[in-house]
Amino acid sequence: MFSTLRRRSSSPAFLFLIVALGLIPPSLVAAEGARGADPSKMDPRIDPCQDFYLYASGTWLAKNPIPPDRSSWGAGSELQEQNFKVLRQILEETAADRSAPAGSVKAKVGEFYRVGMDESRIEKDGLKPLDATFAGIAAIADADALARAIGRLHRQGTGPAFNVFVAQDSKKSTETIGQLYQGGLGLPERDYYLSDDPHMKELRAKYQEHVRRMFELAGDSPTVAAANAQTVLDFETRLAKASMTPVEQRDPNAIYHRMSLAQLNGQAPGFAWKTYFSAVGLPEGEFNVGQPEFFKEVGVMTTQAPLKDWKTYLRWNVLNASAPYLASALVNEHFKFYGQALSGQKELKDRWKRVLQAVDGELGEGLGQLYVEKAFPPEAKAKALAMVVNLKAALGDRLRTIDWIGEDTRRQALRKLDAIVVKIGYPDKWRDYSGLKVDGGSYLANVRQGEEFEFQRNLNKIGKPLDRLEWGITTPTVDAYYNPNLNEIVFPAGILQPPFFDPKADDASNYGSMGAIIGHELTHGFDDEGRQFDADGNLKDWWTAEDVKRYKERADAIARQYSAYVAVDDLHINGELTLGENIADIGGVKIAYVALQKALAGKPAPAKIDGLTADQRFFLAFAQGWRRNTTPESVRVQVASDPHSPAPFRVRGPMADTPAFSVAFGCARGATGSANAEIW
Repeated sequence: MFSTLRRRSSSPAFLFLIVALGLIPPSLVAAEGARGADPSKMDPRIDPCQDFYLYASGTWLAKNPIPPDRSSWGAGSELQEQNFKVLRQILEETAADRSAPAGSVKAKVGEFYRVGMDESRIEKDGLKPLDATFAGIAAIADADALARAIGRLHRQGTGPAFNVFVAQDSKKSTETIGQLYQGGLGLPERDYYLSDDPHMKELRAKYQEHVRRMFELAGDSPTVAAANAQTVLDFETRLAKASMTPVEQRDPNAIYHRMSLAQLNGQAPGFAWKTYFSAVGLPEGEFNVGQPEFFKEVGVMTTQAPLKDWKTYLRWNVLNASAPYLASALVNEHFKFYGQALSGQKELKDRWKRVLQAVDGELGEGLGQLYVEKAFPPEAKAKALAMVVNLKAALGDRLRTIDWIGEDTRRQALRKLDAIVVKIGYPDKWRDYSGLKVDGGSYLANVRQGEEFEFQRNLNKIGKPLDRLEWGITTPTVDAYYNPNLNEIVFPAGILQPPFFDPKADDASNYGSMGAIIGHELTHGFDDEGRQFDADGNLKDWWTAEDVKRYKERADAIARQYSAYVAVDDLHINGELTLGENIADIGGVKIAYVALQKALAGKPAPAKIDGLTADQRFFLAFAQGWRRNTTPESVRVQVASDPHSPAPFRVRGPMADTPAFSVAFGCARGATGSANAEIW
């Protein structure tokens, strides 16, 4: 996963339930004149049968170094930058226009941006926006007060100890329930605390030094700050030891444990759960606990760890979550670790970009309404929908003809495909922000009010009929996703722009780029996780035992294929962590190719363009969509924690498994390093 524009879909709820495309790594309207597969990006000196990634994009890769304010740069990044320009114009015009009716979406968007851009006010306030929160932490006197404090922080978007969110019940998809999930770590995931790898150990030391400097900026003496940093590292290491690995979390049954409050108290005693539920606002009905052993450790830590250590840890969580919205000293120190040390980014993004992302995070659909008016005409939506219909038909043909699944499984698979809901462009019903308070106070206060508004909005879903019109990402986002619990695929207006989707480009280019993206999301419904959910979005075993065995044999082959790839230095891709995305990449391009043939059927054979056949342009458009330069630091984080393979292997892997590619470029048998690994 990654986040593009800052949004709530980066929460654990999104990570568990929604499978995103990953066009922009943990960080629209493309460059003028971009129309389909582009020969100027190619490096014709490279043999396409040996390395199609470099053949398709080698010249672009050589001429496009990573900008200093980013840790990677690619097609999605170019798209996002142009999109940022559109959004900046919208925000600056909205902020300057004081005539919008009080309480309107436009007024709130403008006020949020104005306050966030008021640097002099933010510098003058310093740490004052944290005074009340720090005082509340200092006043914690017992376990009940600790649980109340954690509940309050969770409501405001700070995540100490664990995560809480609201999502569909995986086995009763019409019900919305509370979800408790492991968390509380300042580093990307558990291995950063536990691994003996020299790179991981170095980052741990840098992280501890960063925490120390942050405490000093918050007013602690050097001696106290150093002791507090050690406390935080020790605290988070205990949480890390109790955490499931990213691979373990990919099993949806392993993170489903529906229980009552009484059962949670029995399994994880020590923490004042009833007090916490009251403070955070969760009803005491049944809910899901993702990792019971983790929560058992939270209970043990509540009784074993001194209260002063809990206070230090909570204070750190507040500092860490709040730093991007405070004075420059805190902003810069936060960036020094998370941007530079962890990701290899050289410079901080311009302030307007950071505030824009905050607006998208807290008022995303309000901003989206203004964006759609400028950037997404109705004809684009109609053409995108036609492509989706064609892609679904192509996948249906594949499901009807593959010979390794039995008829019972085939019928269920076709039923699920037919039931997939398609959402394109923007929601049919915009979110109501009338209850969100945005004022001229502190920037951090507006962010916290946005977080709490969204948290309460989600809490209000519990016990109510499921809203199937809701979207999981905002309209300007350069991404797409599949949600297994809703059995839906979603393509916001932000991605339905050149170079991924261009109504003026030829069919081969559109099917190679946007068609493969659509195919990717459709295939997620049948990847190793998605296949475990039925047509109604329930986690349910609908496969025969024989078909499951045959599926796993094929999936294991894909895992072995990708585990052999070296991402950076001697670091291999984790084929088990990336399995679902790799299945979707391979299936997506194959389905898109079949759909292109459907689109061209009965028409005169397309003429060559730039000396390239339609099939060649299809594969070039696909490969060029994944062009990306990435810092080694960012690649390491991605391999450790991201279910997506690094960009080069999102081309090399699928091409090795796609016979039509070898035919299009005249590759000899085995020349592409074919692993013969395929499912769909």
